[in-house]
Amino acid sequence: MWSEKLPNGKIRFVERYEDPMTGKKPKVSITMDKDTASTRKLAQAVLNDKIAEKLSSISATVKKDDLRLSDLIELYRTDQKATVTKSTYQRNYFAMDALMRILGRDILLDRITAGYVREKFAAEDEKPGTTNERITRLKALMRWGYQNDYIADIRWLDKIKKFKDDEKAQKLEEKYLESDELKELLAHMKVDKWRMLTAFCALSGLRAGEAIALETSDIDFTERYIRVTKTFDPVNHVVGTPKTATSNREVYMQDELLTLCRQIKRYMDKERFCCGHRSKLFMCDVNGDYLSYYSYNKY
Repeated sequence: MWSEKLPNGKIRFVERYEDPMTGKKPKVSITMDKDTASTRKLAQAVLNDKIAEKLSSISATVKKDDLRLSDLIELYRTDQKATVTKSTYQRNYFAMDALMRILGRDILLDRITAGYVREKFAAEDEKPGTTNERITRLKALMRWGYQNDYIADIRWLDKIKKFKDDEKAQKLEEKYLESDELKELLAHMKVDKWRMLTAFCALSGLRAGEAIALETSDIDFTERYIRVTKTFDPVNHVVGTPKTATSNREVYMQDELLTLCRQIKRYMDKERFCCGHRSKLFMCDVNGDYLSYYSYNKY
């Protein structure tokens, strides 16, 4: 550190540091009223803090050898905040918290092994489905770190295999309905709005969140198409973009779907008139707000 006397009589203390990305040596400085032992000591401390702040803002690739799990997750969250939907960010935020709790937030990334990860996950004694979701989140995090040059080697990821999940296999087998099963389901649904929403999703292929987000203007009865450009996020109660870029689409209304959409419109027009609300939504609750995703899911 050196000092420079300014025209106004004050003292500027200056220190250089090396930028690890460029090799150049920029300066940081602070101005004090006078040059004494105490002000020099204070100036040095301030300059050290400034240098530390400058270095921390530089890409972590220069310190990948001692990068910790918490460091990578912080970088990952910053990237996700700008690149994914709010609901995905929130889901991954809590998933990352769980990874730090299980694996240790201070573990060095270049010391993680497949055996260590599997041992830690197994010790949680969770359902295979839960453990497999954690493995998926961990692999996504590590691959992101590798793609952005924060991690030098992720070959150990290939050694981590998902746990056998008989329960998931059973759920997948029961997830889809045959035509006669769908008709039986609809016949037993006594809530008109939930029955129409179910039939609409089945005939159109829309996800429930996409159907709930639809506005009346998205339904073109003349050209017979449904414009899908958004989805409802029940966690944050906001409308965002569809799940993937290819989810933006136009769905053609075959005769059965066209008839159903007209039925839904008549039903909603009547409800709006009776409840005295105005809503731009194709299907809404009695207050004109978005349908409750969780109530529908529970039903």
